[in-house]
Amino acid sequence: MRHLMSPLDFSVEELDKLLDLANDIENNPAKYAHACAGKKLATLFYEPSTRTRLSHEAAMLNLGGSVLGFSSADSSSAAKGESVSDTIRTVACYADIVAMRHPKEGAPMVAAAHSSIPIINAGDGGHQHPTQTLTDLLTIRSLKGRLNNLTIGLCGDLKFGRTVHSLIQALVRYDNLNFVLISPEELRLPTYIRHDVLRRNNVPYKEVVRMEEALPDLDILYMTRVQKERFFNEEDYVRMKDFYILDKKKMELASKDMLVLHPLPRVNEISVEVDDDPRAVYFKQAKYGVYVRMALILTLLDIHVD
Repeated sequence: MRHLMSPLDFSVEELDKLLDLANDIENNPAKYAHACAGKKLATLFYEPSTRTRLSHEAAMLNLGGSVLGFSSADSSSAAKGESVSDTIRTVACYADIVAMRHPKEGAPMVAAAHSSIPIINAGDGGHQHPTQTLTDLLTIRSLKGRLNNLTIGLCGDLKFGRTVHSLIQALVRYDNLNFVLISPEELRLPTYIRHDVLRRNNVPYKEVVRMEEALPDLDILYMTRVQKERFFNEEDYVRMKDFYILDKKKMELASKDMLVLHPLPRVNEISVEVDDDPRAVYFKQAKYGVYVRMALILTLLDIHVD
């Protein structure tokens, strides 16, 4: 039995196989429509979510399975003080696989240690968000045709952004990548990722404050929102929240084939006027999230479709 706690839980070869499966699901949905008939996915979301929860649920429903679960800690026995380990032991009696989001780093790891069914980490605090990373990898590979030989700009909240942390850790295993880290000083990428991930893997990167300075050189611009829920005081959030706004004028500085990704939700960091630009692929990205989660469910449940 396997769990998914981090994108590094899969080797590059296993990732390629998973992404190939996701592409096959995209192209042949009917082939997989009953693959999980009789199987149940439990979505245990101790933290609010739209895309991650609904895309996991859509993935299981598209595979012919069913879903159960809760969408906030208040609507579970966690509100009465039940531990994660007890919750997971109970839920394993009802379901075949679990997708779990929790505000505390490491909570899904605790669940996995006590679970008799596969656990998918659907986000734990500011730590990891591996299924978003799988979504990002599938989006880039499907639309760019490769995961190597790319210059990738990461913009916004690089300090607390778990999507950014997970994506960097996954991508450094591919060849000839350059990162441009675009953030204010207060929201810089954590030192441990700069030193232990980028430098240790000899991956070139540079840090800039101005988005305009980076745009002409990028193959991918990965925008992130400034996350209000990660700030300790309102003043700091208000000061930072509109630091970057991607608009039509800034898009004129970018190459004709640069892609704009965003894990969503967005607040003000991408103007709605950019939505009509063919380079803006963040809603396509949300769709790819369903295909890759379908592939992940099949992989963790060890279900093969001929």
